[in-house]
Amino acid sequence: PVGNLFGMELNTRFFQTARAKLVGRCAVPAENLTCGDVFFQQTERRFDLIFGNPPWANFADLPDGYKERLKPLFSKFDLVANRQDLLLGGSRIDVAALVIQKTMLENLRPGGEAVFFMPLSLLLNDGANRQFRTYKIGKVPFAISEVYDFQGLEVFSGISTRHGLAHFRRDERQVFPLKFSRWDVEKGWEMHDARPVFHPTDPLSIAQAGEAAATGTQPILLEKESAPRQGLNTCGANGTYFFDFYRELDETTCMVTPDGSVRLPRRYVFPLITGQNFRETVPVPHKWVLVPHNASGKPLELADLQREPLLLTYLQKHRETLQNRKGTMLGTWLKRGYWWALLGVGPYNFFPHKIVWEAFGKSEFRPRIFPGNWQANQSLQAFIPLKSPEKANEVLAKLNEKHIENYLRSLKMEGTMNWAQPGKISKFIQFEERMPTLFA
Repeated sequence: PVGNLFGMELNTRFFQTARAKLVGRCAVPAENLTCGDVFFQQTERRFDLIFGNPPWANFADLPDGYKERLKPLFSKFDLVANRQDLLLGGSRIDVAALVIQKTMLENLRPGGEAVFFMPLSLLLNDGANRQFRTYKIGKVPFAISEVYDFQGLEVFSGISTRHGLAHFRRDERQVFPLKFSRWDVEKGWEMHDARPVFHPTDPLSIAQAGEAAATGTQPILLEKESAPRQGLNTCGANGTYFFDFYRELDETTCMVTPDGSVRLPRRYVFPLITGQNFRETVPVPHKWVLVPHNASGKPLELADLQREPLLLTYLQKHRETLQNRKGTMLGTWLKRGYWWALLGVGPYNFFPHKIVWEAFGKSEFRPRIFPGNWQANQSLQAFIPLKSPEKANEVLAKLNEKHIENYLRSLKMEGTMNWAQPGKISKFIQFEERMPTLFA
């Protein structure tokens, strides 16, 4: 039956190695093995069973020319609603998702089965991969019957990506819970149940087999302006915007940088939250950040900079670095001439109270209130901006209820960049409708 085995590999070196083994040792017909791109085949074949190890990369990481060729396929195979999504959060879609959707739709026979090694971000992360968790490709449904999570088990040498093995069935509708086995160094494979908690396309919440999934109680009521946020983002220019030294010279100016050699207007320099601040009873600034934006969150206009010669001189000194930054959303500001702009800045950055938590690489959820204009740092921290101390204390008490940390732990993302990002906390929030003001 080896004549019924077929294989495809894009990488020429990997293909030659595999072909030598399969033809020489296993007598697989050489004509059954193809070096090519699964997305661009002249003729498509269909199989009863597909076993695959698609590439683990984000769309944004691909070469520009190849990205242009793939863009139409994300719509064709139902991973984005439109091309514009790929310019926004969708650029972080895993290419593995596209390979899985494509091969199940075009290369798997109706009722067929598929088994894939894949990054578990497809099932466990918020954001870009939500569309994958509709568990359908157009009108064709598919179901995942079981997942093996290789946490701590080295299947592929030198790979840090969280990954596992998933068993798919085409033309079946997804039902929950699904079987989710996790590797434990001491106990071996442990059986869990996995299901979304709040919405069918949410990341899977994982509990011991038979246990109830982590759920919440009453939602936290907030106005839209207080939605959870990520910290500000320099887009790779931390060396320009972040300072290790700060000293006030007078009511309007300060000295910054490691050696205190640069003078800047005080009104644009703020304390930057660090990991050390979460271990202090009273947070003390250890770093500072330059935010050349106005109170509305928009970048300063050139006319504003010209009225601040200290600020303009400093930014002009770093102009080449700032203009060479990359990123789709930042590119919008650069094209409009605001080469000094940051991302993640809005009026919420200047609210008098922030509830901040460490959103990266942690296993405990420990939010705390930072009064004043402290600024959160990129993906390291996330925050809820609030205008009154009373509301800040009320929300903090609700965030500290144990069910929130239990939910975060159920996602099995401890120690990763996806530990407690804003989208995860937003699931516990209900936004209040602000009543319009009536005038006589």
